[in-house]
Amino acid sequence: MSSVSHELKDTSVASSKWLDAHYDPVANLYTFSSCIALSDLHGDGENKLVVGDLGTGVCNVKLKVYRGTGVLSESTLLDLPTGLVSFLMDLHEPRTPAIAVASGPFIYVYKNLRPYFKFTLPSLEVNPLEQDVWSQAKEDMIDPMTLKEMLEGLRDKAEIPLSVRSLRFLMLEPQEMENFVLLHKEQPIRRQTVITCIGMLKKNMADEDAVSCLVIGTENGDVYILDPEAFTILYKMSLPSSPTLMDVTGQFDVEFRITVACRNGNIYILRRDSPKPKYCIELSSHPVGLVRMGKNVVVGCTHETLHGYTQKGKKLWTAYLPAPVTAMALMDLPTRGFQAVLVGLANCEVHMYRDKNLISTIKTPDVVTSICFGRYGREDGTLIMTTKGGGLIVKILKRTAVFDDRDSAPGPPIAQSIRLNVPKKTKLYVDQTLRERENAVAMHRAFQMDLSRLRLAAARAYVKALESSLTPMSASLTEPLKMNAVVQGLGPSFKLTLNIQNTASCRPVMNLAISFLYDENLYSMRTAFFKIPLLVPGLNYPIDTFVECLSDKGISDIIKVFVLREGKSAPLLTAHINMPVSEGLALN
Repeated sequence: MSSVSHELKDTSVASSKWLDAHYDPVANLYTFSSCIALSDLHGDGENKLVVGDLGTGVCNVKLKVYRGTGVLSESTLLDLPTGLVSFLMDLHEPRTPAIAVASGPFIYVYKNLRPYFKFTLPSLEVNPLEQDVWSQAKEDMIDPMTLKEMLEGLRDKAEIPLSVRSLRFLMLEPQEMENFVLLHKEQPIRRQTVITCIGMLKKNMADEDAVSCLVIGTENGDVYILDPEAFTILYKMSLPSSPTLMDVTGQFDVEFRITVACRNGNIYILRRDSPKPKYCIELSSHPVGLVRMGKNVVVGCTHETLHGYTQKGKKLWTAYLPAPVTAMALMDLPTRGFQAVLVGLANCEVHMYRDKNLISTIKTPDVVTSICFGRYGREDGTLIMTTKGGGLIVKILKRTAVFDDRDSAPGPPIAQSIRLNVPKKTKLYVDQTLRERENAVAMHRAFQMDLSRLRLAAARAYVKALESSLTPMSASLTEPLKMNAVVQGLGPSFKLTLNIQNTASCRPVMNLAISFLYDENLYSMRTAFFKIPLLVPGLNYPIDTFVECLSDKGISDIIKVFVLREGKSAPLLTAHINMPVSEGLALN
């Protein structure tokens, strides 16, 4: 049995697409995907792992740098990090990137693993009514209970939110309020927001080693783009809600798109030419992961679903997951031209999706809380994951690994998700479009002229048909009739059936006759003229007669049928019957 199990284990290892490079279950790393990055910090071609470690949430909050399987350096952080990015801030040699760590209202910039700069978010506008209330408290004009009542009124009605000081004061017990007022009344009121997410935007070139700007989202719904050298605000945009996830693409000086998932459950797309969102994607549940793959956006939601959208917010597909999403990251292999989305799930699995197709599954010993894929050390295809228990997992993609495009999950075939190959616009189409755009007025006038002529010709033909009674329905209001004819037989004898109907609502029609006009050298009829009985409204009256073809030359002609009324020379109805060739006579 042991030999069989060992053989099965060897087979599973051989069939796996990943090499287990390192697993430390007690690494004490507690972080998320937004606080992990891979960067060549020393410019030696060897990428390091930079992690913003949350520690216990109160202590041991550190910025850790890993090289290989060991810790290269540690720096203590004053507050919990909300995100970090690696970016190049200048063109100075050697080209070593800096690390920006967002924490509270500050961005701490590290260069060469040392503190370099601290950026502070600009203060927000303070409610003037709140300042007046605290000024009265400072001058002992109101007591703490009155102060509380006035602040509660402002909180419920004011457009500008209260400061942190006022909110903390409203949370206190009555016996603690007086000491709080004495302690803080001399200090000026400030309203400060915090950073909720951070990203990186190339400034003017798309190269991998180009200078990049920092993009930050704040709790009050603002998005700032910072200058990489002076750390001044280059551009400001506003959102309807607080951003939680962010993806940035493009260049600041050319064109860029910022895809932001907000706390109200919507995704907004910001562009360079507008300080407000250009597009909005309304989700059925709150987003927990956001990844851009090519020109599409992949969103993981709380309802155990994965959605694909275009840049303009059009929904492309939906994939249903077996467990809630805990982490998401992009898997990009430029050397192979391969891209996929890595999704960490609460059932200790990491799924790899290409579009909506599940192409691979990785089992993990614990629930994954963060995922990062890229170059680590000198190995390009490295997958780094941290677990809920503080473990660190490092896997390396085999060079022989091949991923099939077919979906490994049960469900409908791939053909349903393949987009139609719509042909590109040809030069002729573009030229015609330009011609129509330049000569729109003249073309429209010509079209209207031709349309008017067509309507006039149709009206003239209709009036002529009514005047000559050539229509299958009579134009008379006193004798509203309808007639059609059916020819049966192969020849030389034909049966001719006329179906006549009175279309009036309640008035019968009488004193009608039918007459036939035909070439007597070709045809002969037993009865060429007979009277029609009284026509009751709504009933169909079939009238039969027989036609004999006299010619043996295989030719045919038209038989005209007239519906006449006694005392009138003009027929009420006229029908032209195209007689078929007499096949029986031709065979003889």
